[in-house]
Amino acid sequence: MRQRHPGQRVEVWFQDELRAGQQGTLTRTWALRGSRPTAVRQTEYKWAYVFASICPATGESVALIAPTVNTHLMNAHLRHLSEELGPDRHAVLILDGAGWHKSNGLVVPDNITLRHLPPYSPELNPVERVWRWLRDRTLSNRILPADAELDALLAQAMNAISPQRFRSICHVDWLDHGHER
Repeated sequence: MRQRHPGQRVEVWFQDELRAGQQGTLTRTWALRGSRPTAVRQTEYKWAYVFASICPATGESVALIAPTVNTHLMNAHLRHLSEELGPDRHAVLILDGAGWHKSNGLVVPDNITLRHLPPYSPELNPVERVWRWLRDRTLSNRILPADAELDALLAQAMNAISPQRFRSICHVDWLDHGHER
């Protein structure tokens, strides 16, 4: 990959989408043995999606909050990532095989190369761990009254994660082999 992109720093990034909504997730909580803690659970069906790309080596991230998922929004996310990378960096973006990741209408910028994970292998994408972390700490056991508040909560949650935390959550040992720092 470095030979195909001379003069650019090649980085490995991972991409995935999160669906979060008013019908949140129940999660585990600490309680006295024998007690039955209660938690709220909303049953409305308003959703928002987070498109996120994360570089585990640097902790850098790029995200887009959207009302749905489709090729048009994936193109917007790729454009945003491309702008953040600039002309001196090239991202090998590892992602799953969702339809909007392989669509004929997908426009991949010159400074991004897509590599798809094998089918049914979410454990190979470290961004899945970020979603679990967010659900456990921010998105569970709460009621969200309106769409705008859901978007604001997702933006606040993503912005609150530091690059060091992203590196910690998304670290994969095999990326360290032969990686230039």
